[in-house]
Amino acid sequence: MIYSVRGKLVHTTPSGAVVECGGVGYHCQTTVNTLKALRLNTEVTLYTYLNVREDAMELFGFATTAELEAFKTLISVSGVGPKAGLAVLSVMTAEQVAMAIATDDIKSITRAPGIGKKIAQRIILELKDKLSVSSAEGTQASSTNYGAAGAGVGNVPKAIEALGVLGYAPSDVAGVLAKLDSSLPVEQLIAMTLRQMGRN
Repeated sequence: MIYSVRGKLVHTTPSGAVVECGGVGYHCQTTVNTLKALRLNTEVTLYTYLNVREDAMELFGFATTAELEAFKTLISVSGVGPKAGLAVLSVMTAEQVAMAIATDDIKSITRAPGIGKKIAQRIILELKDKLSVSSAEGTQASSTNYGAAGAGVGNVPKAIEALGVLGYAPSDVAGVLAKLDSSLPVEQLIAMTLRQMGRN
């Protein structure tokens, strides 16, 4: 598995970036949000996902590991392929995707080209199911963290739930969130947590 590519950005397309590493140009399909963060002829790092099919191997690249994790989470949903995952993450950040799933916000997800109401409902339903399982597994650990660190106040519980959508266990993030201002907007708490964990 290719974890990342680092090199000079030599070319972009509306849906991709070519990074030259050691004389080889790697074409990574990517999102509008990642493309906005890149500049031609500068050194860039893209965190990658290699999709292997019978007839092709496709490399997807993202500016942050949070976006990569959101992409992998989205394509784990039945009927949601890489193109749909890119479409969603081109109109929403990883934090916004997590919030939309945690709050049943179908409207925001359907802003992505090619994503209808049924697909958006499936994304929310399947990922909420995964979230409830992981939350159940982490309940004891997270309640301990709440008690010790005071992480169960304000918008922190909502942030923990949304971070669960991105694959983070409550026990992993409660300690970080406990140090933040619980009155901050949920999306800001998510972004700050990801940054402090070195994932954004």
